[in-house]
Amino acid sequence: MLELTIDGIRVSLMNQQRVVILRVKDTEKFLPIWIGPGEADAIALKLQNVTVPRPLTHDLLSDVISSLDAQVDRIVVSDLSDDTFYAKIVLQINGSTMEVDSRPSDALALAVRTESPIYAEDAVVEKAAIMLDAETGRAVHVDEDDESEPRPVTEEERAKLSAFEDFIGSLDLDLEHGHGDAPTQNR
Repeated sequence: MLELTIDGIRVSLMNQQRVVILRVKDTEKFLPIWIGPGEADAIALKLQNVTVPRPLTHDLLSDVISSLDAQVDRIVVSDLSDDTFYAKIVLQINGSTMEVDSRPSDALALAVRTESPIYAEDAVVEKAAIMLDAETGRAVHVDEDDESEPRPVTEEERAKLSAFEDFIGSLDLDLEHGHGDAPTQNR
């Protein structure tokens, strides 16, 4: 498993879809996951330390877990099948471990509230992670077994990422500034 951090949330200007950008810790690999606006807002509010007058759904979930004397041990993006990501919330309860199936967006919203680590299975990162050219910000393919320079992602490789096909090229990830900053809108 690889540890991830939330790099930010981006909004597509084309269709107003939200994407949470997860960064593989200590690398330039990014894992983009489409999420709904409610979950994007829930993550963004917590990342920006905005307090709300009443608990949101993910705050309530965190409170319920805590009141049951359980703790969120970690979040795992566990699978990618037919362009759908799957996640698990791993709980510690009375010395036992329990895994709860979850949408990644809900698991991530819970992770930022409980300050829990986020991981992804190696196979998920291998299938869906992108790297960005530091100069252009465009997705590039890097063969980790090949020492040569990165090359642009081929159409075949882009097709493997069909859920992100029209969006990856337009991501505006500021590679010099803002890692972990408040979510920003894609320019």
